[in-house]
Amino acid sequence: MKWNLAELPWLPEPPDDFRARCRQLVAAEGPAGETLTTLSKYSLSLNDLLAFGQAIRKISDSGRNIAPLTPLKLAILGNGTIKLWGGALPGSAARHGLALDIVLGEYDQVLQDAVDPHSAINSSGADAVLLAIDYRALPWDSVKPGNTADAESFFAEACRYYSAVRDGLGAASKAVVIWQTLAQPPEPLFGHLDRRVEGTRRRLISRLNDWIVEESHRRSDCLFDVAALAEEAGTSEWFDPVQWNLHKMPFAQRFVPLYADHVTRILGSLRGRARKCLVLDLDNTMWGGVIGDDGLAGIRIGQGSGEGEAFLEVQRYAVALRNRGIVLAVCSKNEEANARLPFREHPDMLLGESDIAAFFANWTDKATNLQAIAAQLNIGIDALVLLDDNPAERAQVRAALPQVAVPELPADPSLYVRTLAAAGYFESIGFVQEDAERANEYSANLQRASAQAESRNLGEYLETLEMVAQTAPFDAIGRPRIAQLINKSNQFNLTTRRYTEADVAELEGDDDVFTLQVRLRDRFGDNGMISCIVCRPVGDTWEIDTWLMSCRVLGRRVEAVVLDEIVTAAKNNGVKALVGIFIPTGRNEMVREHYGKLGFVKIEESETSTVWRLDLDNYEAPELPIKVERKSAKPTTQNPNPSELLLP
Repeated sequence: MKWNLAELPWLPEPPDDFRARCRQLVAAEGPAGETLTTLSKYSLSLNDLLAFGQAIRKISDSGRNIAPLTPLKLAILGNGTIKLWGGALPGSAARHGLALDIVLGEYDQVLQDAVDPHSAINSSGADAVLLAIDYRALPWDSVKPGNTADAESFFAEACRYYSAVRDGLGAASKAVVIWQTLAQPPEPLFGHLDRRVEGTRRRLISRLNDWIVEESHRRSDCLFDVAALAEEAGTSEWFDPVQWNLHKMPFAQRFVPLYADHVTRILGSLRGRARKCLVLDLDNTMWGGVIGDDGLAGIRIGQGSGEGEAFLEVQRYAVALRNRGIVLAVCSKNEEANARLPFREHPDMLLGESDIAAFFANWTDKATNLQAIAAQLNIGIDALVLLDDNPAERAQVRAALPQVAVPELPADPSLYVRTLAAAGYFESIGFVQEDAERANEYSANLQRASAQAESRNLGEYLETLEMVAQTAPFDAIGRPRIAQLINKSNQFNLTTRRYTEADVAELEGDDDVFTLQVRLRDRFGDNGMISCIVCRPVGDTWEIDTWLMSCRVLGRRVEAVVLDEIVTAAKNNGVKALVGIFIPTGRNEMVREHYGKLGFVKIEESETSTVWRLDLDNYEAPELPIKVERKSAKPTTQNPNPSELLLP
């Protein structure tokens, strides 16, 4: 069977009764989120996506619980007919952990909707805005090929148009903006000379795409590289002139599920739903053959055969993922000694044991081992991707652990990398140096665990770590990482409030707000930034608006250090008490009693929030095994008009 990108080949085919299951779920009662998540994991046609999206909307409108799906509102501006493909987005979004509500702009009214503060787009309260603009929005008739003045005038006008749209959105909304690059139409004017001649569409679109990439980065916005997606699909297939002429469809209808999946995987990454760990099967996944039966000399990997080079490419891609910060683990039904042998002794292995953060080779079922891997790495089950050639193993894991991503793999291992890459499990909306170090940090955690096992008690272990916490207010240097943590942290996050980089910049300059970024290092390595705090004054108290931490540092008393820093700053500003709020999301249950463990007293509780209070006169600073290095914080001004504490 031919590998077909438009059919989302990494996903299994839906059951024949898929729509009947959707109807049954709508008619049922009680929580529906887990079933919706399971139904989303199929390769759905456009009609199936539309039916599925309608089912999600009906269930959501009825007030039923759809956790763990996270609500997100997306507004869309475009020069084509958005209604023909916009309805496919909610069904795709469930695949990436989102309950998506969409707001559509008027047909071909991009600039008007963007600059009007009262437009449906700007008044919607959207979390994100997609600029679904393609090349046909621009005045190509104004350019004569070969005329440099025309080309420069066109380019400048196109940049002004995009800037006016973005400025209009920024003036009326704090939504994250997603810019699209322009897909290149397949009809050349000069043939292979198009890239050289001024004023051709190919040359100008290339320049505009470079500008869009840089401008979106400068504004701390997101990027949707439609140009790359169309090239992957084939631009002669991507563009359907008949559908454009009849319906103003910006791309061929058969690519709607693919386009929708790419939009929503970006949105999922924006909400911290991208995966963190690639779990590798070994036999016939990392090499050809079975190590226990064929021995070291009998497995097929490396140069000299098509099959061996295919498996080598899988390893090469795994190494590349690790180098960008994706954690690697092994889950294999094997004797451990046999499983480790190729890593240690086969000359063609690219992966080494040191690249693997968790190595599980035994005869336990894979679902159980995957749970153990997540526990050892201290990450959620929904952070895992299992790469496994065996269809029976894939089906067993999907049934037992629907939270784990398990791509379908074709029979030919030459297509393994293409399939895994196309699935987009590790979609990223930004990249900082700390991301690249993440895989090393998990390996360092294994060393820490070994040190803990050798210690007589927890206190002795923490002392041996020689931990140093660096604290500072939010600043421009830390801003990208702060925004990333705020938008990706889900488990150790008390309120799960989201702030963009622009919001973080505002917090930096707000003298009424206390902010704190915390970094942690120890003798095994640097953990980077691990916590962010935002406190807002309410009368003579501080309300802790945001408290989040990396789960990688749990159990090291870092939260006590953070509280001590907050209390010290609060006392210096005449604050009498701290108020902390826990807002349950279905993913942050681990911090439900966070404030209680730190000495706060519960003062109010409901289904939607729990409120805690700490009177600073009753606070006693604890002895902590962590040295603190402080950077001077900005002064914090109290609100001169005390008011009632408003609960969410």
